[in-house]
Parts: sequence; C-alpha cells; structure tokens
Amino acid sequence: MTTKKEFLIKPDFLKRKLPGYGDYSQVKKTIKKHGLNTVCTGASCPNIGECWSQKSMTVMILGSRCSRNCLFCDVKSGNCEEVDENEPFNTAEALHELEMKYAVITSVTRDDLSDGGSSHWAKTIEAVHSKGIFLEALIPDFKNNKKHLENVFSANPEILSHNIETVPRLSKLVRPQADYQTSLEVLKYAVNSKLVTKSSMMLGMGETRDEVIEAMKDLLSAGVSILSLGQYLMPTRKHYPVTRYLDESEFESLKITALSMGFKMVESAPLVRSSFGAAAHIKKSMEFNNIF
Repeated sequence: MTTKKEFLIKPDFLKRKLPGYGDYSQVKKTIKKHGLNTVCTGASCPNIGECWSQKSMTVMILGSRCSRNCLFCDVKSGNCEEVDENEPFNTAEALHELEMKYAVITSVTRDDLSDGGSSHWAKTIEAVHSKGIFLEALIPDFKNNKKHLENVFSANPEILSHNIETVPRLSKLVRPQADYQTSLEVLKYAVNSKLVTKSSMMLGMGETRDEVIEAMKDLLSAGVSILSLGQYLMPTRKHYPVTRYLDESEFESLKITALSMGFKMVESAPLVRSSFGAAAHIKKSMEFNNIF
C-alpha cells in the first residue's frame, strides 16, 4: 500500500510579487538585449523583484543548462549549449549599461568541457573588471582541478564564492554528483590563493542545528570569511522536499552564533540567497582586505 506524499505549505512571508516596472523592467530588457542568462530566473529566486528593482542581479554564464542534476536546483540539466565566445564582452557591456558598480557572476557546472569552463570564467571576470566593475565569482567545484581553479583565481575576483549547500549527512542526497569535502578543499585552495571566500547553506532540508554548527566549523577551518544562510524552497514537487520552515528567530540566532565563532560577515534570514548582500560584502572585503 502506498501513501500520498505530503508537502509543506509555504508560509506567506516567503512569497514575493514581481513589480514589472521601473528598474526591474530595465534590467529585464537589458538581459534580453545582450542574450544573458541569470540565476535569478534560472533558479527561480524569490528575491528577483526586489533585486532587479535595485539593479542587482546574478549573471549565469556558460549557458542555461547544467551538466549535473542537483535535487534542490531549478536550473535545467543535460544537453549543455555551445559556449558563446562573446558572452564575456556581452556580460560586461550589460552590467556597464545598467551602471552597476558591483556584480555577482555564477555559472552552470560544465563537466562536459575540457577545462570545466574555467578559461571562459577568467575572460568574463577580466571583461567585467575592464569596465571598472567589482565582482563576486560564485563558482562550481571544477572537480577540485587545481589548474582549472587557478584559471579563475588568477583573474582576481573581489570575492570567491563556492557553496557547500548543506550539511555532510545530506550532501550526497541533495547533490549526488558533488562532494562536501571537495567543496571545502576548493574553498581552502582559494584562501591559500589569497582570495576572500564565501559560502552558503540552505536550511530546512532535514539538518539539525548541531549539524549546521559543525558545518560552520568546517568552513571556518577552511578559512571562509563570509557566510549566507537561507531557507530552502522546493522549486517543484519533483525536487528535494522541504522538511520544515525555520522562523526568523532561528536564523537570527544562527547569525549571532556564526559571528561569535569568527565569521567576518553573515547573512542569515529566510529569504537570504548565496548572492544576497553581495554589493555590501564586496565593498567591505575591499575596504578591510588586509583583515582577511
């Protein structure tokens, strides 16, 4: 006998409406004009209205399809597109046209490419820097290939971000083609390369508070300076289920704990995503770079 799978109802405070006007509309038109992808739309981010209305976005390079199939992510997988050699230039032009001083660049994972897309990453960072724009690079793990990582690191993004996503016990369930320890090694290598590092976790996937604290310790041991914690939101009923919705007080408590443990900057709230508050992080990391 089988039972019907039950799903938790999303609380109203996690729902957002799209404005459809002003700077939101301008960002939408600029993205379309330059043929760019964004993680805002690709991953169904709930903050898209707020961010785009403030001319803030996360550009997703190397196509709209990922070579991996993580169970939490709404980005489409399989049949990866041919790399657009003009994308670095178009990305820089779009950000410049929007008069953005700070930006976040991420990408799908491209295990199908010989260098994982790392040379394309470097070209994009360099093109964005040429416009006087500072950025956070939210990268895949490149299978911890040091040569590929160095391609990206040599372009000197102001912040190097890579997400562990969840605690060790759940990692293989949530992202079966990735590895928790590999992610820590990537972050550690970035720190050793003198880059400011950042990572993020989604909560509400079945982890315990103690497991979150242990994961924080792992990140600190790797040398990570900036941490983001947010509520996991199941994109569709085919994705990994939400086990519970944390309230704001739990996120605030985790923020206080993380700061007391030694993180330099922490974003922790239900709607926080990995690139949430990126402009402030970039500015602060540049201002206090000698601390990191």
